[in-house]
Amino acid sequence: MPTMRQAQAMTVMMSNRSVFLTGAPGSGKSFVLGKFVRNAEARGLRVAVTASTGIAATHIGGTTIHSWSGIGIRETLEAKDLAALSKRGQLVSRYQATDVLVIDEISMLPGWFLDLLDFLSKVLRGDTRPFGGLQVVLVGDMFQLPPVARNSNNQEFAHHSAAWKELDPLVCYLDEQHRQRKDGLLEVLEAMRKGELNDECVALLNSRLHRRPPEGVEVTRLYSHNVNVDTINHQRLAMLEGALERFEMRSNGPASAVDQLSKRILAPQLLDLKVGAEVMFVANDPSRAFVNGSRGRVIRFQDGRPIVALSDGGRAITVSPYSWQNIEDDKVRAEVIQLPLRLAWAITIHKSQGMSIDSAEIDLSRSFTPGMGYVALSRLRSLDGLYIAGMNAMALRLHPQIFELDEVVRSASDDLAKETPDYIETAVSSVESVTVIGKAPIEGGLFDALKAWRGSRAAAGGIPSYYIAHNSQLKEIAEKVPVDEAALLKIKGIGPVKVASFGEEILSLTRAYALRTGGPAKNGE
Repeated sequence: MPTMRQAQAMTVMMSNRSVFLTGAPGSGKSFVLGKFVRNAEARGLRVAVTASTGIAATHIGGTTIHSWSGIGIRETLEAKDLAALSKRGQLVSRYQATDVLVIDEISMLPGWFLDLLDFLSKVLRGDTRPFGGLQVVLVGDMFQLPPVARNSNNQEFAHHSAAWKELDPLVCYLDEQHRQRKDGLLEVLEAMRKGELNDECVALLNSRLHRRPPEGVEVTRLYSHNVNVDTINHQRLAMLEGALERFEMRSNGPASAVDQLSKRILAPQLLDLKVGAEVMFVANDPSRAFVNGSRGRVIRFQDGRPIVALSDGGRAITVSPYSWQNIEDDKVRAEVIQLPLRLAWAITIHKSQGMSIDSAEIDLSRSFTPGMGYVALSRLRSLDGLYIAGMNAMALRLHPQIFELDEVVRSASDDLAKETPDYIETAVSSVESVTVIGKAPIEGGLFDALKAWRGSRAAAGGIPSYYIAHNSQLKEIAEKVPVDEAALLKIKGIGPVKVASFGEEILSLTRAYALRTGGPAKNGE
């Protein structure tokens, strides 16, 4: 069951307003996002699910925003670029056919890219509103890893962009915790977010410093640099006895497109395996046999394919080659084929973002950017599973600009929550399977549905509820069930201005209610 904040976030997101969905790791952002996408699609809305990185995109079953948008690796959009993109019929259709654009892991998307996306959306949709009138759902935790800055002296956060300011998304801040157990680690993470890391928190982390995992127990090892990861993995592989099996990536398409695609996935160009190798899956299996991040161990090879026993129960999977594709205009522009595996004695902290890990040894001695220690620590479910190999001065820092942002968005979310009812899903008649009309689900009496709609409409528009309608007016509407503007105008206090502003939404509710209860009323009677 969703928590109160999650249910309120659903109400706001289903109101057609653009939203910044945020909160600490483990607060349920992915859960709410998944429910929103399913409900929006049930309403007939066309939702594009994207993320700032290929790794994050695989977590949510989407694509990168770079690929979806057509912008790719461009850092500017000149006249010739706009001309070329405008001639791509499938790309233009994609923009025009989309109702909702989701961008996950927004912390890692630079502001200049968001500005390019806003501009291109306006051009291809022929609409001067922010992002061409798309409902945009931005998801992420700004305390996590920041975007790679083009100018090392200036971090180009997405919320600094002109596009973000013009979009002015409503904030839904999830503050419940569903990942960490209450054993001290959660308190440390909260203290880091508030800039209140005291001696007690530091002592708690120091108690895990230089501890080693129990003998014979394999845990994930997180490092800040690829060179450490590669060294550990190759050393551990070399220690295993038995024959080496090599799997080489295959590709199709132009070299530049293939190179761009291969950089966005976790599968290596060359994958060396032996029996006993610790591996991690780096894709989601359509048959759900494994998911991105699943850990396992190679137990044998059969017919040229590795068989991997999953760590969560020993279930054995025969691993077949996987195809990653870059599709543009319904055509495969590039394709890479490789086993969806990588060695997993160690991985980088960047690549761990979005994962939940039971046990990990973390080396923060070479942390080089704010948020790195926070991301690594927040992967763990409990303090017992945390082993810290080293820390430096940067390890526990968060970007100073994000503290100010966090105060602002927390406050904005709290204010919004006071005016927002919980979103209630309901199964209705077969004519309206999981139907949500306007912003309120049809459930029980029409009066309750009207009140729920009014609350979310007021919150979405930033206006008082009474400006839309008083309770006495909603009661009269519920009693008379008007199904056209003429009948709605007969309601006391409902004039042409309110009909023009809110009439269609009210009538959507009353017509659906009349249909569900035996046919439309006549003349509001």
